[in-house]
Amino acid sequence: MPAPSNSKTPVDLFIIGGGVNGCGIARDAAGRGLSVTLAEMNDLASATSSASTKLFHGGLRYLEYFEINLVRHALKEREVLLRAMPHISWPMRFVLPYHADMRYEGETPVSKILSIVMPWMRGRRPAWLIRLGLFVYDNLGGRKLLPPTRSISLRGTPEGAPLEARFENAFEYSDCWIEDSRLVVLNARDAQNHGARILTQTKVISANRVGDMWEVQTDGPAGPQSHHARILVNAGGPWVGDIIQTKLRVNSSEGVRLVRGSHIVTPKLYDHDKCYFFQGSDGRIIFAIPYETDFTLIGTTDADHDDPSLAPVCTDAERDYLVNFANQYFENDISADDVVWTYSGVRPLYDDGASSASAATRDYVLKVDDAGPPLLNIFGGKITTYRVLAEDAMDMMAPYLPALKPKWTAGAALPGGDFEVSEVDSLIAGLLRDYPFLTPVWAKRLVRAYGTDARGMLGTAKAASDLGTDFGATLTQTEVRYLITHEYATCAADIVWRRSKLGLRMTPAQITALDVYMTEPA
Repeated sequence: MPAPSNSKTPVDLFIIGGGVNGCGIARDAAGRGLSVTLAEMNDLASATSSASTKLFHGGLRYLEYFEINLVRHALKEREVLLRAMPHISWPMRFVLPYHADMRYEGETPVSKILSIVMPWMRGRRPAWLIRLGLFVYDNLGGRKLLPPTRSISLRGTPEGAPLEARFENAFEYSDCWIEDSRLVVLNARDAQNHGARILTQTKVISANRVGDMWEVQTDGPAGPQSHHARILVNAGGPWVGDIIQTKLRVNSSEGVRLVRGSHIVTPKLYDHDKCYFFQGSDGRIIFAIPYETDFTLIGTTDADHDDPSLAPVCTDAERDYLVNFANQYFENDISADDVVWTYSGVRPLYDDGASSASAATRDYVLKVDDAGPPLLNIFGGKITTYRVLAEDAMDMMAPYLPALKPKWTAGAALPGGDFEVSEVDSLIAGLLRDYPFLTPVWAKRLVRAYGTDARGMLGTAKAASDLGTDFGATLTQTEVRYLITHEYATCAADIVWRRSKLGLRMTPAQITALDVYMTEPA
């Protein structure tokens, strides 16, 4: 093992964790003139932040828990984020089929109230109350870009075609899609553009208060290193509690509740581009979402996950639950044999003592320990509110940072996102015009991944052969080198399952060949 090296110059912030919260804070802080180092023990977005349901949404169901502030903040953020990243995020319409037997999840505050004031409903959701909830959802966050809720017929319509005939009417409302892993990587890249140091495959071994500084020991590709920082940020996600106990060894009364959310992917189940919001007989909800052009994404579950060291996997029981849930709505049943891929992530929710995983709060909680150099521990949070979480984190750190510059991220595009939401089609058309060897599917994928940076990656190429080795599914050597150089990719999984989802289209042999190429000496 190489001899330890030392970072003699202290930084303002040392951040543990390269998920969306850690990278969001790094970007915000670096853009305010702070010196920042971030350490991630694996790849960026390698855990929770690449295993979401891929939605920027307010959380319609959280209204039943009276989490009004959480929903308001998330709804306000949808359009702020959409404007900042129109390449990796886009508007989506959600179809909520209605039938008279829809029921509430039994433990929600709304269900308890209705059981008292409307006992004859026996736990069923009346249509007028759903419409009222959607009216609140439409107007709580100052919606401007997204169209409002409307009622639609499912008879003889594309929205009704894949559903059982018993569903005759539905509500349709707006939320947004997000490429979650790319969101994290682009935040890290922008943080680095503002001077932050991003260390991947770098594990924090320990951190101790030494005088008025944190001394952080890491081990990574460069070998053991010692870092010094004025403030330490614990954005460890599922490992936030473990970091407090085993790496920092400080006392904390705060806890994290780990909740596993699993998803399944099937071949495309319908032909339109809208998402379905399904409500089950147990009161829970799932989404069925158009995914990667030729697939449908279905999820999610809510199950307690006790040990962060155990990699989350979609169990057979969870897979079957999602299959059976979907079959309550779709005319043509699916089976486990139709599932082409599954994934599962652990949400590190703040432990508020809720009776069930579904009822645990999705809001974030920030706690400062200032018994010496400050420590900020981050519990919970939603991908939709990552940017405001970062702003709130910096507000809490402001008393310790007298030179902190003003907030700036609300109007700032992420790399490649410097164009209008309405200009996606014209960007795709421009690539097809100037790079005629591209297919429409290929050009769309590049714009949806890289936005205006796609041109810089393609450079002066006149033919596909100019882009080097073809690894399959339109992934070329030029793109791979770009992802290694600019987006911290170190192995095939980083590219085919996080920077993209090309793993759904590539063969095992192609992925192996990519891995071999990436591990060869440059």
